[in-house]
Amino acid sequence: MALVRAIVAEVVGLEDLLVDVRRDLHAHPELSWAEERTAAVLSKHLEHAGLDPRPLPRGGLVVDVGRGDGAVVALRADLDALPVEDRTGDPWASTVPGVAHACGHDVHASSLLGAGLALAAHAERLAGTVRLVFQPAEEVMPGGALMAIDAGVLDGVSRIFGLHVDPTLDVGTVGLREGPLTGAADHLDVVLTGKGGHTSRPHLTEDLTFALGKLLTELPAVLSRRLDPRAGVSVVWGMVRAGSAVNVIPATGRAGGTVRMLDAVAWAEAESLVSQTIAQIVEPYGVEPTIRYVRGVPPVVNEHRSTLLLHHAVETVLGEEGVAATTQSLGGEDFAWYCDTVPGAMARLGTRSPGGPTYDLHQGDLRVDEGAISVGARVLVAAAASALVTDR
Repeated sequence: MALVRAIVAEVVGLEDLLVDVRRDLHAHPELSWAEERTAAVLSKHLEHAGLDPRPLPRGGLVVDVGRGDGAVVALRADLDALPVEDRTGDPWASTVPGVAHACGHDVHASSLLGAGLALAAHAERLAGTVRLVFQPAEEVMPGGALMAIDAGVLDGVSRIFGLHVDPTLDVGTVGLREGPLTGAADHLDVVLTGKGGHTSRPHLTEDLTFALGKLLTELPAVLSRRLDPRAGVSVVWGMVRAGSAVNVIPATGRAGGTVRMLDAVAWAEAESLVSQTIAQIVEPYGVEPTIRYVRGVPPVVNEHRSTLLLHHAVETVLGEEGVAATTQSLGGEDFAWYCDTVPGAMARLGTRSPGGPTYDLHQGDLRVDEGAISVGARVLVAAAASALVTDR
């Protein structure tokens, strides 16, 4: 506990620096697989602390802190931004048109940087090694986590921890849940083709727009009856395109969206079932479907012991009042791949100013209370230090 208190005190002394780093990253967001400047900024600070960050094959960084013996515990943050316009109006708003940190990854990266710098100041006292994983491309499926795992970031690791911002929780609170925390998430893109024609003669065409409309409504309905309702399957279309004239039946149409569910067993069956169902829905209309189904990520499942360690870390840093209950969401998160490989747990980091507005993720107006950066760093170091002792 004395060591944890000392490392936490180091984080407090870094708060101004971490806010500056977060604002710099927020002003210069980079999309998935292109996080070069982001990695360079983080690497500079890590090297200044005497650490030796190593680049991952397709972007991002990994760096070890500690003596090199004992257990190895990993901490992970993601780096990429989203293709949305920054609408915050803050002085540190995005300077890149159409790109913004609308999911809080700038907070994740800054918190992990703070954890690394604080741990580096006490590296010789650690009961093992803490591995910092600054991962690219969380926002694309199936996610940069698979690349990082293939590159060996989990080699020798006993467990892994991560945080994700939650704008529905007040700063100074952290949401915890044992078991499933997120949902499985896949991408679906369907192109229909057929013989177009005049809207006065639909019987002489494959009425493609009508078939597309049936697909939009029937696929979610059929899946709700074909899959266990406890799986919580959700098909939501985000893009629909067909035609350019009101009196012309087009020859092609397209719909794209996501397939999400709470259950990993149902997720394993989803691709084949979705493809079969699409073919059956459009078959009566004579159109041809071309289906692109991208399997994304399974649910994040928080392991029992790792969740207890996170709970203890939050209580140590914030007191009992800092622990908040949280529910499973349908959001996808490639941290799931780490938890599928080694024991691990993810917590939800409160970013709402008490009494302030509640924002939503993936929206250009997302604002965070920057006090959450220090909270995140302190929780991460407390969890890592405790895990090194229990896992040795």
